Amino acid sequence: MKKRQFLGTAALAGLSAAALPARAATAAGPTLLTVTGAIGKPNRGKLDPTRDVMMAKQKISFEQAHAFDYAALTALPAVSIKPTLEYDAKPHTLRGPLLLDVVQAAGAKLGDDTKLILRAVDGYAAAVTVAQARAQRWIVATQMDGAPMALGGLGPLWALCDADKVPELAALPLAGRFGGAPWALYHIDVAP
Repeated sequence: MKKRQFLGTAALAGLSAAALPARAATAAGPTLLTVTGAIGKPNRGKLDPTRDVMMAKQKISFEQAHAFDYAALTALPAVSIKPTLEYDAKPHTLRGPLLLDVVQAAGAKLGDDTKLILRAVDGYAAAVTVAQARAQRWIVATQMDGAPMALGGLGPLWALCDADKVPELAALPLAGRFGGAPWALYHIDVAP
């Protein structure tokens, strides 16, 4: 494959060539989200330090994983939320599958205390329990205001809940409501 064509394909997926995780055998496009840990439906093998450069640099390690491309994520049932965002203090419609539906599609073994470690491309990581994700209806947003989100903005994926509807988050100043909601999400570790 020509380098220009490869980089163009990577840019369309919202990822640099160096950041592309290993492509899943069943994925039709570049992987956007990799789920590791306590899963039962892997579709790719262990971390490859050459292909998974960013994960290796962020000290992520796994023997098996489930890789999702954009089509696989958007094929899951989607819900919409409309939180007020700190960036412009206006409500925006975010749409995507429930976080628990995503990890269950990877065959995750979930208990209420299971932690989902959500990691962004910049290395930022936050944890949410299954009980919290269920009660607060966390989603993996793929769209904002009807359009796919781009890397360099809040996407291409953003794990969050409607903070306006969660009393303990709504009580915080707007700038503090999304500290545990990593945008540019690319990895979830299911930790029992």
